[in-house]
Amino acid sequence: MPRDTLTKEQIVETAIELLDEEGLDGLNMRSLGKRLGSAATAVYWHVQSKDNLILLVGDRVWEEIGLPDPDAVGWRAAATELATGLHAMFSRHPWLVQAFGSHLFYGVSKARYDECSLAVYEAGGFTGAAADRAAGVVFTFVLGSVLGVAAQASLTRRLSRDGGDASAAFQETLDKAADIARQFPRLRSRVETPRPGDYATAPADTFEFGLQALLDGLERRLPG
Repeated sequence: MPRDTLTKEQIVETAIELLDEEGLDGLNMRSLGKRLGSAATAVYWHVQSKDNLILLVGDRVWEEIGLPDPDAVGWRAAATELATGLHAMFSRHPWLVQAFGSHLFYGVSKARYDECSLAVYEAGGFTGAAADRAAGVVFTFVLGSVLGVAAQASLTRRLSRDGGDASAAFQETLDKAADIARQFPRLRSRVETPRPGDYATAPADTFEFGLQALLDGLERRLPG
């Protein structure tokens, strides 16, 4: 695809597809250009650099998060919806979690999300710096909650690139971790007798429990 017919929109959408499949390490202008049927130089002409492209795709995926109206549904429901949407977006694009360690993200879509987040906590009664802290601590909780998803995706890709059986290698890793866990009584009981509600059997339930516990704590800090 020649430079004058290639668009930034096409580049960003294709880059997201590549990142979802190959992860952050798999993104380079040559492979992206190949997917687009274009030369790498044409891609550079539109996005300037790989770092700038990562900022563009990072901002684009923020558009996937629905922005609730706290006046319509209440601040707790809005906060839950916003955090759950963020968690789902990170889970769909685990490369973004990895990129947070090396990039400072900004853009219109992320700013729109941040604006909504502050509006949600202000609707709940938080003001000034307290609203910033409430929004920030929930964001940090969500980001930490998807680290396991991002690590599993990265490990699976790496094992696949090495030419081995990713599923078998991953299971071998879990088995080794379980052998170590059996040396400790509390961990051994969970390895040998998994129970409904354990993180290993229901990570989504653990996320929901943690989010509501966090919002409970924030709510108790409201004046009155």
